[in-house]
Amino acid sequence: MSKVNFKPLADRVLVEPAAAEEKTASGIIIPDTAKEKPQQGTIVAIGTGKKDEPINVKVGDQVLYGKYSGTEVTIENSDYLIMKESDIYGII
Repeated sequence: MSKVNFKPLADRVLVEPAAAEEKTASGIIIPDTAKEKPQQGTIVAIGTGKKDEPINVKVGDQVLYGKYSGTEVTIENSDYLIMKESDIYGII
């Protein structure tokens, strides 16, 4: 988990996506063009929440999120996703 100098606003969280699978369970190597976007990652930073709605996740949590959730951003030469907490399905 990396330390980043970024503070999301309101109910948004910053997620570091997990690396895409390099090969299948049977050992077949997956080319870069066929890799799927990962749907899990680690919470790196959280906002303060909305009034009467506190944030339920904390920094360091492993989470599952939707395939097309969030917006890709680059901060300090690393790729992250910023999304609303409601886009997160659960904590692993």
